[in-house]
Amino acid sequence: MGFTVFVSVLLLLVIVTLFAGVKSVPQGYQWTQERFGKFQRTLSPGLNIIIPYIDRIGRKVNMMEQVLDVPSQEVITRDNALVTVDAVVFYQVLDAAKASYEVGNLEQASLNLTMTNIRTVMGSMDLDELLSNRDQINARLLGVVDEATAPWGIKVTRIEVKDIKPPADLVASMARQMKAEREKRANILDAEGFRQAAILKAEGEKQAEILNAEGRRQAAFLEAEARERQAQAEAEATRMVSEAIAAGNVQAINYFVAQRYVDALKEVATAPNQKTLILPVEAVSVLGSLQGIAEVAREAFGRKG
Repeated sequence: MGFTVFVSVLLLLVIVTLFAGVKSVPQGYQWTQERFGKFQRTLSPGLNIIIPYIDRIGRKVNMMEQVLDVPSQEVITRDNALVTVDAVVFYQVLDAAKASYEVGNLEQASLNLTMTNIRTVMGSMDLDELLSNRDQINARLLGVVDEATAPWGIKVTRIEVKDIKPPADLVASMARQMKAEREKRANILDAEGFRQAAILKAEGEKQAEILNAEGRRQAAFLEAEARERQAQAEAEATRMVSEAIAAGNVQAINYFVAQRYVDALKEVATAPNQKTLILPVEAVSVLGSLQGIAEVAREAFGRKG
């Protein structure tokens, strides 16, 4: 009976010892193995064997990427504007031993470090720069925090500033400024439109003046050409009459006198202030002159056949 109890106790002790020496680490985690309180090695996911009663599991470290919510805090910018900022941090443990033994509270240390650097980075920027360069802020924070947390065995993959809230009165001022800027742009566009319209109108008037001047020039050229041809015709007629007079042709003399007489009579008759025309000449003389003209024409056409 006593031997049976001893065997049972011994068997139970063996089973407990086997269970104590076999450890199954889940995927996405790493466990640290300690021997008498000192770190020995890191247990990877899967089945691992340790020495029971001598070794024990120290820390169970999550190796997956994790997110850390940074609470809202107030930041004073370089131009003394007070803004409220919150952010999120994404990080992943790369070395389970460092993350377990190099820092007391990994999440709290990472959170405080991020909040401190947010105040440092954003406090060195103006408000306008702060609101328009969020990507630059994220990049600067990522570089600083990642470098500071490297000794803890973690890798900061991303830092994103979620929201930047200026004070209400500052938001109202910014809205008025934006409205004034838009009105200014609208006025500039209107003025530019009026200027373009005036330029086009002036250009059209200029082209019209050029075309009118070109028309007047062409008309003057044609009129001068007509006068030139008329003068040539008159000169030719005068030359012919002169040759006939030199030859002793009486009809030519009569033609010349009659032509001048008719021209003078025409000018007198077409005068604007002339109402009554009195001819101090005999009708027979006029008929004689016209008869002389007819004789000259008859002789001229008779010679040409």
